Amino acid sequence: MEKKKSQAMKDLLTKNADTVRLPQAGELIEGTIIKISNNALLVDLGPFGTGIVYGRELRENKDMVRELKVGSKISSLVIEPENDDGYVELSLKEANLKTAWQTLKDKKESQEIISAKVIEANRGGLMVNICGILGFLPVSQLSQENYPRVEGGDKNKILNHLNTFINKEIRVKIIGLDQKSEKLIVSEKALDEEKIKQNLKDYKKGDIVEGSVASVVDFGAFVKFSDKLEGLVHISELDWRLLEHPNQVVKEGDKVKCQIVDITDDHVSLSLKALKEDPWKEVPNQFKIGQNIRGQVIKFNPFGAFVEVDKGIYGLSHISEFSKIGQSMKEAVELGKSYQFKILTIEPKAHKMSLALSVNKNK
Repeated sequence: MEKKKSQAMKDLLTKNADTVRLPQAGELIEGTIIKISNNALLVDLGPFGTGIVYGRELRENKDMVRELKVGSKISSLVIEPENDDGYVELSLKEANLKTAWQTLKDKKESQEIISAKVIEANRGGLMVNICGILGFLPVSQLSQENYPRVEGGDKNKILNHLNTFINKEIRVKIIGLDQKSEKLIVSEKALDEEKIKQNLKDYKKGDIVEGSVASVVDFGAFVKFSDKLEGLVHISELDWRLLEHPNQVVKEGDKVKCQIVDITDDHVSLSLKALKEDPWKEVPNQFKIGQNIRGQVIKFNPFGAFVEVDKGIYGLSHISEFSKIGQSMKEAVELGKSYQFKILTIEPKAHKMSLALSVNKNK
């Protein structure tokens, strides 16, 4: 029976070769459901004959099949133009995926704002579901409001913050899409970028703004100004002193005055110390190359020892200078203690001074 039906379809296609083209694998095709059973779903494809979706796919996608009825029009993907049973083998799942990827492509090209449901969180960001496709929302692409400003960058605390978004809907834009590698990247921050850029048109580098400290993290402080905008004061821009943590200068809720030192796209860099008296202005009058001065060792790093020679004025005794006297840095000096140093170089504009320990003058 099926062989006769198959032959009849071939005869029909041959007869109408100029107007009818056999559907190809990978193409979407429309038809009408004529039968639904546990083992198969049959679809009337008109001149192409009958299509079939086999039971395994139906059983694995019960939610999708539950809504289907005899007489309903559906789109399906051609798996095989004609199988051994004489049917056009179809897949509803693959058709849905193909349609979903095309929908996502259209939304990316139009920069449409879409809703994404958060289904999982990890330390890198949020896993979201859009049109049945799994996507990723990186932490860096969260909005200013939702970005996890966690003290010390504690990864467990960041994850706890991200977990609060599970099962919630987030409005996003698609910023990365690749069907072949099944990669979908979305951004919440992108929704605000154009608005922020527009608001930033009223500002330029060098402007002074007033605002309040929205949050303090180990690398700086976020300051909200003009009710709509926010900028970062990096720890190095909080004060002329070397700081261990931003909370030595500011705390959340503080009212502050800052200077804009850079605007890049929608990112604003601010400075508190730019509005404070620069202690290095008098350095050329106070210090000379070759001069011996007394300074307190306040910090070690892999490059050497930082030495405070006056309030807000620091020099670096490079680690190589200690090897010249046959000692390691931590053998030669201790944190918190003062020693005699010789000035090797001074760069007031760059706020740099290099020092060498004066071995014979430390008692």
